[in-house]
Amino acid sequence: MKIAVAGTGYVGLVTAVCLAEKGHDVTCVDINLQKIDLLKQGKSPIYEPGLEELMHKNRDRLTYTADYMDAYRLSDVIIIAVGTPEKQDGSANLEYVYEVAKQIAETAEQDCIVAVKSTVPVGTNDKIERLIRDNVRNNVSIEVVSNPEFLSQGTAVKDTLYATRIVLGVKSRNAEKVMREMYDPFNIPYVITDRRSAEMIKYASNNFLALKISYINEIANLCEIVGANIEDVAKGMGMDPRIGDRFLNAGIGYGGSCFPKDTKALHWLANFNDYELKTIKATIEVNENQKLKLIKKARRYFDSFRGLNVAVLGVTFKPGTDDLRDAPSLVNIPILLEDGANVRVWDPVGMDNLRKNFPEEIIYCQSIEEAITNADICFIFTEWPEIKQFDIKKYSKLMKNPLVIDGRNCYSLESASEAGIIYESIGRKRVCKKEHSYSLSSPVS
Repeated sequence: MKIAVAGTGYVGLVTAVCLAEKGHDVTCVDINLQKIDLLKQGKSPIYEPGLEELMHKNRDRLTYTADYMDAYRLSDVIIIAVGTPEKQDGSANLEYVYEVAKQIAETAEQDCIVAVKSTVPVGTNDKIERLIRDNVRNNVSIEVVSNPEFLSQGTAVKDTLYATRIVLGVKSRNAEKVMREMYDPFNIPYVITDRRSAEMIKYASNNFLALKISYINEIANLCEIVGANIEDVAKGMGMDPRIGDRFLNAGIGYGGSCFPKDTKALHWLANFNDYELKTIKATIEVNENQKLKLIKKARRYFDSFRGLNVAVLGVTFKPGTDDLRDAPSLVNIPILLEDGANVRVWDPVGMDNLRKNFPEEIIYCQSIEEAITNADICFIFTEWPEIKQFDIKKYSKLMKNPLVIDGRNCYSLESASEAGIIYESIGRKRVCKKEHSYSLSSPVS
């Protein structure tokens, strides 16, 4: 099939490359000429494991262009995968989606299917269909299908090639037939439904996962108060097949391109329709508070960070991606800087993006050792494998004060105790230096 994909972000580019892997001829469209030039060189503008390898493997079936008229003109399926960023009021900004829909209407010269993969509020596909119908120029039939994605950054290629389900919200048998022809090579189960239900499946899924994260973080916070261990609690919960063990890792909250905006968008949609989703409202509030958890822990040791050498390990919202959108680090680093700290940062792939926010205010380090040397305190915001596998004894050897405040529970309490460091984590007991007891209210000496 001849397919065009509008948007070369995480969703659009990964979808395009995986469709090419399955034998389709795919044209990727983007208005950003720098991205198109980079893609033509075989380089991905995003960090996603395995993506560039597939781009190279399928280069004969992939085309990159900013010429949407040529791309949409004779395509069998046109996938809309542009961003739907959050507005000030929490609603989704659909400007880019509508713009592409209008371009398709004015350009298509043969019957085609428009598959909306962008995350959009319930009812948006109906509006897109009306927009296309009102602007179509040629004597063609254009049907709109809701086709939400369920990939995760860092595992996006695997999530696309081996997805758990393909959701299709369709209005006709023809639309279903064409979409099945596109997706049948993946050999993945289908969920065939109406468009509004498909749109809701996406929001309901993402919001449930976000709720699960906020729930386990609340339980973790209570574990600290009552003396329980969140890891044992999560293990006991996760063994129940009705609950499952995924998204039960306590930490300092979710971030990224999906959960923050999708929870707010669903909350806004409910309020717009005079209904309040209390669970989603609580999910958002818990997550915002959780991002400040490490700073609050650090305040027990220092009244002020002024003049302190502060090491920050990991700045992306999760490992496996260079994405900083809504990452907890972006909440905490400004607080440290405003308080007068000397901030030193290490992250394996996220520092170039961080420089866009802090070009000169912080020191960028080439290794974990460089970041923690002579540090008064170390914060861990992302559970990169390099951090989890780092020799924990080096904190005691290299830091001025071996105080590690870990927002992702990278180390066992036993190893922290053996290393002789002061170790604070989420939902677990505090570990003090071996040589003396440590009062939470005392400043670090």
